[in-house]
Amino acid sequence: MTRRATLPVAAPLAVFVVVMGLWLFISYVLLEPRRRFLMPPPQDVIRNGLLNPANSAEILGALWSTTQVAVVGLLVAIAIGVVVAIAMIQARWIEWSIYPWAVVLQTIPILAIVPLIGFWFQFGFSSRVLVCVLISLFPIITNTLFGLKSTDQAHHDLFTLQRATRWQRLLKLQLPGALPAILSGWRIAAGLSVVGAIVGDFFFRQGDPGIGRLIDDYRARLQSEQLFAAVALSSLLGLIVFWAFGLLSRLLVGAWHESQRSAE
Repeated sequence: MTRRATLPVAAPLAVFVVVMGLWLFISYVLLEPRRRFLMPPPQDVIRNGLLNPANSAEILGALWSTTQVAVVGLLVAIAIGVVVAIAMIQARWIEWSIYPWAVVLQTIPILAIVPLIGFWFQFGFSSRVLVCVLISLFPIITNTLFGLKSTDQAHHDLFTLQRATRWQRLLKLQLPGALPAILSGWRIAAGLSVVGAIVGDFFFRQGDPGIGRLIDDYRARLQSEQLFAAVALSSLLGLIVFWAFGLLSRLLVGAWHESQRSAE
């Protein structure tokens, strides 16, 4: 029991120690002092990028702007994705009409259409939100549709015997049964929304600067310590959002689903 409780903490810590060791090895052994700016040692990143008040305030302010874009984009994508999936489960012709275009949307390189979004919708907050929606919409639609289709046929037969209406079947059978798959789609989309917000920051420079714009500025000025700190905090934001939806899944699904029982 003790081993099972410590492994989830000890295993990531062991990987972290290995990564830090490799980082120090590259910085001090493989790189000459004049080229050390390519991969500054972690203590310099912490000291100049995180503990310096001016730099940390700049990075955290940009990170907050990116967080707002990611959260708004994710909420819009969830609303659209769930509604579209519910519409597709109600009629096969709707699925046949919409789902191929959802696949096409997923296969389009987001960097190829970001400049077009800027031309059409300007270069401010709304365009950055739209990028988040486009990049995170597909897993929500796919997982929600899969969950709605996975309801046991015996349960459908029981609802048919009880003469349940279409909406009673949806609200009391399909949506509750699809909840684990729906939340899994939200969890995937949460990480993608952060990526979309950062990508939008690179191109759309109106309004409050996001972390992507700050990363690009640090790159141009060769401020590697601040660059690594901004990248690290961006990754931390993605992890926090991902973990938050994992916690939401545990709270809503609880212990009744086999995916939660197997994780215990």
